[in-house]
Amino acid sequence: MGIDVCTDRGVHPGETLVAERAATPDTGARRGTLAMGTSGGTLRIKPPKGRTDVVFRTVTLAPGDSTGWHHHPGQIIAVVQSGTLTRILHDCSVETISAGEAFVEPAGRRNRHIGHNLGSEPVVLYMTCLLPQDAPLSIEAEAPDCALCLT
Repeated sequence: MGIDVCTDRGVHPGETLVAERAATPDTGARRGTLAMGTSGGTLRIKPPKGRTDVVFRTVTLAPGDSTGWHHHPGQIIAVVQSGTLTRILHDCSVETISAGEAFVEPAGRRNRHIGHNLGSEPVVLYMTCLLPQDAPLSIEAEAPDCALCLT
């Protein structure tokens, strides 16, 4: 059922209609936060050029599991929902990210990394992946020379 606001309100062509801007009530939409984390500093987000696939996914690492060395063709924005994730980066630096924290994994081969769950509870990650259209989520990579004694 449509309403012609001009004729239904007695407004004629050439006259100005002032619309009321009352808020519209929620009619039953269901909402929920999947995960929330706070970054340790400024997040630098750089989406791919051109068409972008946006993928939301979860990753769960049981105690003792790892992701294997890999890199991403696009940026990943991640929140650690539970557990503690230990990441070894391409330069063999180590990052520990706990539940409630957020981080960005930069794109590209030079940003290869591995994630470990060294704790006693599962690590649950919620990730938003900004990928070039039709690109894979991740690409396996060899460990850097400096990491051969670490992994």
